[in-house]
Amino acid sequence: MKKLFSVFAALMYLYIFPQKLDNINSGEMLSYRIHYGLLTAGTATLSTQKTTFRGQPHMYVKGVGRTTGAVRAVFKVEDLYESYINYNTGLPSFYVRNVKEGGYSQHLQTVFNHANQTLVLTDKKTPANGSKTIKSVSGVQDMLSAFYHLRTLDASELRVGTVKNMNIWIDDEMFPFQIRVTGTEYVNTKYGRINCLKIIPLVKSGRVFKAKEGVTLWVSNDANHIPISIKAELAVGSLKADLDGYRNVKYPMKFIK
Repeated sequence: MKKLFSVFAALMYLYIFPQKLDNINSGEMLSYRIHYGLLTAGTATLSTQKTTFRGQPHMYVKGVGRTTGAVRAVFKVEDLYESYINYNTGLPSFYVRNVKEGGYSQHLQTVFNHANQTLVLTDKKTPANGSKTIKSVSGVQDMLSAFYHLRTLDASELRVGTVKNMNIWIDDEMFPFQIRVTGTEYVNTKYGRINCLKIIPLVKSGRVFKAKEGVTLWVSNDANHIPISIKAELAVGSLKADLDGYRNVKYPMKFIK
């Protein structure tokens, strides 16, 4: 369950492209139900709110993940992710990961300095560790901000066969990722069937890219590019997140009853 929201969120951001956030409504809410095999394991939500951060327009994005029911009685998870994304550049300014997963907890804050390609990482759980400045790269994204960049791409930028490379800041480390749009499929949901792009993420290992934990992502094949379903094959069983609710999305969802 420790991977519950991390896997979910990490896949959300796998499509970065420097554009504005005009395709995202302030006040949008997406909710997901997460299953481990046949067992309902938890929920995850993503919400947006346009705001001002350090004197500039930003989109505040919040991701919350938690276990529910019998799973929560055995393994309690309360995960909070926050990102302030510059509305005009599409780049993150401030990122928070505050998680409690069983006996494990972590509270990290990251300030991005895109002008000089550095970031400042602060361990809020252990203040004695202080802050450290880390060399970054141009266009780096955090786990949440890159997901919302995906939502700004048009159809020509997510055609079947598309391959994109990117650098993603995850927790306290930067990872080179590659995503491949491998095809289109209709996915069944509680709202009906919907046409989706099938995405396979890969993470760089040495000089080659390898499949990341058997993960597959299905994104609505429309202007919203909303994740509809995510599946991660684990050593034992699999995790699956399915769209369970949505509101205030900018474009109509094209479900087929």
